[in-house]
Amino acid sequence: MTSKILISRRSIQLLRILVSGIFLVAGLSHLLNVEKTAQRIEQASFKGLAIYFGDPQWLIILSGIVMLVAGFLFLIGYKTKWAAIILVAVLIPITLTVQVGQMTTLGPLFKNIAILGGLLFFILNDTNQPLK
Repeated sequence: MTSKILISRRSIQLLRILVSGIFLVAGLSHLLNVEKTAQRIEQASFKGLAIYFGDPQWLIILSGIVMLVAGFLFLIGYKTKWAAIILVAVLIPITLTVQVGQMTTLGPLFKNIAILGGLLFFILNDTNQPLK
């Protein structure tokens, strides 16, 4: 049995806009700072995870493009659920590679966990349906 609650359409739009911002900024940063981002991977405790999937510089460029495209689609509310799924698919390996194991800086890890929570809201709820 599922129960339904009413949620303000404006709050859904605001959440979507605010969550998308991190991906637009990070995607652009990945593309403009490939070397700097590659150095962060090289210093990460779990850099082997990234290296397993390929050349880190190629992965940085690919993730930057994906974050920009999916982040923009998420921003404008087009195919929101699918954009959120794609963003989760990018966020998890980045978090595992760069944030996990950085015990001196837990803030970024929990920031990513919070972002994951925002994305899961859009994956688990059909926010494109008109509210009744």
